Amino acid sequence: MKLAEALINRASLQSKAHELRSRLENNALVQDGEEPVEDPYELLNEYEEVMDAFENLIAKINLTNSTIKVDGITITEMIAKRDVLKQKLSTYNTFINAASRLISRHSTSEIKIKSTVNVKELQKKADQISAQLRKVDMKLQELNWTSELI
Repeated sequence: MKLAEALINRASLQSKAHELRSRLENNALVQDGEEPVEDPYELLNEYEEVMDAFENLIAKINLTNSTIKVDGITITEMIAKRDVLKQKLSTYNTFINAASRLISRHSTSEIKIKSTVNVKELQKKADQISAQLRKVDMKLQELNWTSELI
């Protein structure tokens, strides 16, 4: 199984676990004399099976991510790099938007508001981060579809 398939299966198991949790909550209480729509014990058994498979798959994905290296860097390190680049890009974009706001003045006696930074330079930096992020993300996607799950 390819790593990408395992990631898809992980998402599916996670979704199934959330669904089962909701179904368990819906069948936790009934009016006296009534029966639940679904047997809570059967749901709990199914939930346990799904969570066991989920745990096993996560362990395999994590092992694969920490074992496979490209250019001396593991997939885990690439994921960390991607996550940091996403956070940096978000912060830069938020700051650039704040620094770019124009405050309209109705008269010359009102206080003039100006940016504390060079927005153009910061936008170039954000564009560089965005390019790095795309490059790392594409490499991760490639590895996901070419790497076998350990």
